Amino acid sequence: MHSIEPYYSWRNHYISSNDPQSPFYDRKYNEMSYHMKLYDHFIHPQWDVFGSSTLYLKILFADYEDGYAIIELFGEWNDCLHNDIMLLKRDVIETLQDAGISKYILIGENVLNFHYSDDSYYEEWFDEVTDEDGWIALLNFNDHVLEDMKTIDLDSFFVMGGELSEMGWRTYKPEQLYYRIQDCVEYRLGLIG
Repeated sequence: MHSIEPYYSWRNHYISSNDPQSPFYDRKYNEMSYHMKLYDHFIHPQWDVFGSSTLYLKILFADYEDGYAIIELFGEWNDCLHNDIMLLKRDVIETLQDAGISKYILIGENVLNFHYSDDSYYEEWFDEVTDEDGWIALLNFNDHVLEDMKTIDLDSFFVMGGELSEMGWRTYKPEQLYYRIQDCVEYRLGLIG
């Protein structure tokens, strides 16, 4: 697990620790110290901690003018034991929302499992972004994770599955990925024919 690191090829476009509007502004990383763990496995020190003991993330890109953020997730999304969605919503998303972000691309190919509790924080997040003509898209989540999310109807709040489950996103620049995902979302929502 220690070799799985956040996508780094967009660092010439954006670094969350250099962004004063990021919840991770001014964070220091020690590349020589593997101190964070996912259960009993050390993980790469570039992942950001936001309060969860099993889920980590990296804001790969944020564009405040167009109002979107691309966030890569890693670990186990566990609402049942750790209320990860509350921590994500309160400690990361609300800071981004205050800065004008209403469209979210969550990359989940390294989300190993999902354990649900209830959907209240998802509904709150969804209501807030749709008030701003926003959306939340899940990109490249594993099928078993999406199936577990569908168990509590999270597909009512997230745009997920289909083309979004198999997109080679690393071939895009951040703004190209955003426009590609936006097209998928608008097509799904019936905004374009």
